[in-house]
Amino acid sequence: MAEGIVKHIVLSKFKDETSEEQIDEIIKGYANLVNLIPQIKSFRWGKDVSAENLNQGFTHIYESTFDSVEAIAEFIAHPSHVEYANLSLPYVENVLAVDYKPTIVNL
Repeated sequence: MAEGIVKHIVLSKFKDETSEEQIDEIIKGYANLVNLIPQIKSFRWGKDVSAENLNQGFTHIYESTFDSVEAIAEFIAHPSHVEYANLSLPYVENVLAVDYKPTIVNL
């Protein structure tokens, strides 16, 4: 088992026709998964504010924290996550997801 904090990062690029109200509902739905899926230890989100203009159209970032890689797999398979994904994906043009274990650099 891969123990230790693991971050699950999702970047979303919404379809042009997706309204701000729909995006707000999608964000609230993702945030509410914390109340439905015990494997999620924390959730944060934000919009891209980079001056580099390298976001490739990805505008919304979601960060969830888990205790292990296995916990992320359980989250992904959880019926509440599956339902959320099925409801939100029609509004999304593209999505990118990565998982990583934060590492401290000792100098």
